[in-house]
Amino acid sequence: MAEPQYADPIPAATLVLFRSGGNAPELLFVERAAAMAFAGGALVFPGGRVDAADAALALRDVPADPHGPARIAAIREMIEEAGIAIGLAPLPDAATLQAVRAALHSGTAFADSLDMHGLALALDALVPFGRWCPRHANMRIFDTMFFIATLPAGAPDPVVDGTENVRAFWASAQAVLDDADAGRATIIFPTRRNLERLARYASFDHAAADAHRHGTPMITPWVEARSDGEYLCIPDDAGYPVTAERLDNAKRA
Repeated sequence: MAEPQYADPIPAATLVLFRSGGNAPELLFVERAAAMAFAGGALVFPGGRVDAADAALALRDVPADPHGPARIAAIREMIEEAGIAIGLAPLPDAATLQAVRAALHSGTAFADSLDMHGLALALDALVPFGRWCPRHANMRIFDTMFFIATLPAGAPDPVVDGTENVRAFWASAQAVLDDADAGRATIIFPTRRNLERLARYASFDHAAADAHRHGTPMITPWVEARSDGEYLCIPDDAGYPVTAERLDNAKRA
């Protein structure tokens, strides 16, 4: 039997944005356009690829930060996809934020836009939470850093870009899990595992403390044959409360 062919992983980043809400923190979700090749129609956190320009900006401004390129990509993608600025100093006002977002959508380099408006990186606002690199034969593979951050005071309501995503909304982790279980929403395997973990936290500080405790070991799910079928599994020591799901139930992309 021929060995499966795996593509080289594509560096990526995603940002889980917290805000206070009721009995549990609310998180910012976007719904992917159904036509998207990756996770079409699924609920995800804002994020995307780490571009070469992100790495260049990190080398220029934060060369000692090993997560610099991914943090910058997460900040940029949050602006592009939801119109919210995180990890910048000073935080831009509404007009400046709109100008930065428009510049990104027109192809202007993020570094050039920041320089033009006198904005600097404040990357400590993004706390590393996890790292996922699922490997699927003959498919694109993303090596994704997950970060968590809090919504700044006075931040605008999220507005989707209308291309990759069709909706943005706030909800608790448990509410989205309940919607997925009821068939009202679609979430892929890494999102489900992260939501199960996020649903345990009473606050951002609780989540950040747990993230510091466990670190960000790379999680690459594997298929395991058990007496009642095949399961998609992850390590049991990385902070996730659920570490296996029947393969025939798991949505992988």
